[in-house]
Amino acid sequence: MIRWIQETYDAKVYTFTADLGQEFADPTRFKEIEEKAYNLGVVKHFTVDLKDVFVKDYIFPTIKANGLYQGVYPLSTAIGRPLIAIEAVKLAKKEGITVLAHGCTGKGNDQIRINVTVKAHAPEMEILQPIIEWNMGRDEELRYAEQQGIPIKNQNKKYSTDENLFGRSAECDVLEDPSMEPPEDSKEWTTAPEKAPDTAEYITINFEEGVPVGLNGEKMNGVDLLRELHEIGCKHGVGRIEHMEDRAIGLKSRETYEVPAALILIKAHKDLEKYVCTKHENSFKNIVDQRWTELVYEGLWVDPLREALEAFINEINKKVTGSVKVKLFKGSAEVVARESPFGLYDLNLATYETKSTFNQRLSYGFIPLFGLQSEMGFLVKQKIKQEEKKK
Repeated sequence: MIRWIQETYDAKVYTFTADLGQEFADPTRFKEIEEKAYNLGVVKHFTVDLKDVFVKDYIFPTIKANGLYQGVYPLSTAIGRPLIAIEAVKLAKKEGITVLAHGCTGKGNDQIRINVTVKAHAPEMEILQPIIEWNMGRDEELRYAEQQGIPIKNQNKKYSTDENLFGRSAECDVLEDPSMEPPEDSKEWTTAPEKAPDTAEYITINFEEGVPVGLNGEKMNGVDLLRELHEIGCKHGVGRIEHMEDRAIGLKSRETYEVPAALILIKAHKDLEKYVCTKHENSFKNIVDQRWTELVYEGLWVDPLREALEAFINEINKKVTGSVKVKLFKGSAEVVARESPFGLYDLNLATYETKSTFNQRLSYGFIPLFGLQSEMGFLVKQKIKQEEKKK
């Protein structure tokens, strides 16, 4: 893409790599990227460590919102894109750059996430999408790279992947066939559940106002906590997701993810939140969470509605403080216990023992009133059916 822009537009190119914690196994990869950029003749390359910002301003809000798109996908890639776009705009303005180019196709969600964010922060900036403009297939791209002397590290790579602290996605090749089970080589992080340890592991996650702040009683910063949970979850085969996803542009897409830390944290948070909230709060929070998640997935991070929804989400999370015990075993992460100073559970009221302080005789008056509307509606409906039979 760098060479194509240089040739097609006779343009000077600056490059930018965002460190969102994606290189778990190989931190030297960022240096390789920088060297490759300069070998291709870029004016300047920027590598920016955004891990702390990513965790604080993007991952934590997603946990508070129990952000699972279509009840499944924890937005791992989606929440990284607006941050990348915002940082790219900052660098562009600083360097006097007027055109921003990125490698998104015209079929996916990422083009929306980046373009909308860029235009909101820099309406004057032009956006270029070479993969749409050059109209080359993968084979043609490889030939072009060879002609230009551009080294391709793994020409036989089957899958298109994306990684950050919150998860990994894989697409393409056999994964595009919904009738086929994802092959094991599409996974890079997690142990196959059948090969995971035969003994369950219990962990305790500590939350303060909806934010995970500790693991097994030890206070930890967000980045370290996510990495520790990532390692534990991967070992037990937790976080493998496969589903048919509705992209923002309307296409169905078969998606596969590895999201061990994300899945564990969202499950734990949701359980604790339910424990400290009333039935009415929990019911309405589900609606708010779903709308927040859809906005973010569809690339509308800048929409004012997101911040308005977060005002409610943050208010609810003021009491989401306590600890959650999670059992990890062969691909599953099951919440088995929770504690909070704000829990609404009252043993004296809930117990079925005779010592219960709940006055069961109150039900004699409650049930007739509670069911009155439904009973009346049912009788009216029966009357209508009888009238219809006469006709």
